[in-house]
This record gives sequence, C-alpha cells and structure tokens, in this order.
Amino acid sequence: MTLRGKSDPGWSALVEEWKVTQKSLRQRMIIAPLEPLPRFVAGADCAFSADKQTIFAAAVVYDRETQRIVEVAHATRPAEFPYIPTFLSFREGPAITQAIRALKHEFGAILFDGQGYAHPRRCGIASHLAIELDQSGVGVGKSRLMGTFGKLAGNAGATTPLMDDNEQIGVVLRTQKSIRPIFVSVGHRVDLTSAIELVLACCTRYRIPEPTRQADIEVAKLKRASDIPATSSRRSRIS
Repeated sequence: MTLRGKSDPGWSALVEEWKVTQKSLRQRMIIAPLEPLPRFVAGADCAFSADKQTIFAAAVVYDRETQRIVEVAHATRPAEFPYIPTFLSFREGPAITQAIRALKHEFGAILFDGQGYAHPRRCGIASHLAIELDQSGVGVGKSRLMGTFGKLAGNAGATTPLMDDNEQIGVVLRTQKSIRPIFVSVGHRVDLTSAIELVLACCTRYRIPEPTRQADIEVAKLKRASDIPATSSRRSRIS
C-alpha cells in the first residue's frame, strides 16, 4: 500500500473533515474525577517501519499493586497518511485502537503517549481514542505540543499549569527529581487532578509512567520482528 501524501486530490477536504471530527468528539468529552484510581491501567504506543509504510502498535495492562505488566497486545497495519501536526490520531489511531481492543484483561484507564485536551481543537490522540473507545484516558506527552508555562520546581511531583491564553489545558509534571518534565492533559472520563494522580501512581523510577514506557518497549520489539504480516494482531498473557 502506498502512503497517501499531501499532494493527493482531496487532501485539503480530508483535513477539513478531520477538523470536524475532532470538534465533534470534543463535544462528547466527559471531564470527571476518576475515583478510585484503578489498579489495572492500560498503556499504548506505536512506531513506524523505516520506510514509514507500516505502523507497529502495542497495548499493555499494568498492575499498579504488583508493578508488573499482566498482558500485552500487538497490532500491525499499513500506514495510510503522512505525519500532519495536530492530526496524529488519524494516522496512528487505527493501529493503537486495534491493539487496545485485543486486550482481554480488565483495566480502568488508558495512558496514551500523546496529548489529550492540550491540543488546538482540544482533542488530541488521547482524547480522540478514549472517547471513541468510551474509556477513561489520559494524555502523557514527552514534549509540548502547545501552550506556555512558568517555572517548575525540581522535586518529584512538582506541577505547573500549561496555559493557552487564559485557559489551563494541562499541567507540566516532573515525575522524578531534577529530570525533564512530561506534559499531562485530560483525555476522557478523568479530570486533571485524577490524571496527575494516576500518572504519578504509575511511575516507578523512570521519567515515563510504566504503562506507556512498557508499551514503547513492546513496540520496539515488534518493530524488530517486522516480518509479522500487516493487519494482523496478537495477544500474550504475562504470568
């Protein structure tokens, strides 16, 4: 399958459709406390083949009490679109969703490697997919997509608001002492306080919370074993 590019006829119309979809999903977003914090938390991430023609996705279920991954699911799909800023969910979403849907173990929330509400149309990949899946979701970005913030204390757990003009769209969170922060925002069926608490509850000794960190590790494994047929999915139980 040839990767669809910006020069394709109808590209501009498609982008406008995507904007409408994001705005429509934003209207369905629920912001509410996640109480209690779930014991089992899913994480999801993806990567691309060297030629950018194939997407490798992984989803995991993390047990906060035992600090172990209890299930892993993979998905591999052809890439249909190039990277366009603020439309990541349309490129990566189908593969990530396929991996999440392959999970059999229960989970109470999903941590996504990307933005949620901290997005120009307030519907980044974490919000888009969580709303479509009707699951509690949190955006955990390793870098900032948009917004401004002030000084952040150096201690673990320190936060400062991420602002877009006069609106708070997320927080900048330092998960470990004196390391680079991450960018946390609401996805769906959580509020910002719950999102922060959940991310910190899933962090061990690393900057990134375990569900997304382990999903990233699984994606790397899948990419190395790239002989898996496209559009396949598989699931494994960790005992």
